[in-house]
Amino acid sequence: MEKPNLIYLEELARGDQKLIDQLIEVLKIEFPEEKEDYYKSLETKDYKLIAENVHRIKHKISILGLESAYKLANDFENELRDSKTDKLKPFEEILVTISNYLKTI
Repeated sequence: MEKPNLIYLEELARGDQKLIDQLIEVLKIEFPEEKEDYYKSLETKDYKLIAENVHRIKHKISILGLESAYKLANDFENELRDSKTDKLKPFEEILVTISNYLKTI
């Protein structure tokens, strides 16, 4: 599995470490909240809401340079629209990977 990285943030900030630090803080605040919302929506089996939560998380996946994980999240979001959850387990593995990574930066 690919590993999260800060390459995109570094390019976006053009070397401004203060901005990189601010963006990391936003990730550290928003990602756990979005992950919690995802799990809550999963309990209700409201597939439209689950898909919306996956969509929000998908942007964090992209920011962290996880290209194949982004594709999987996109596919999962689309399958949720048909009330399917075939990609649930691999998507949740991505959530664990990101959570662990955010603890290290």
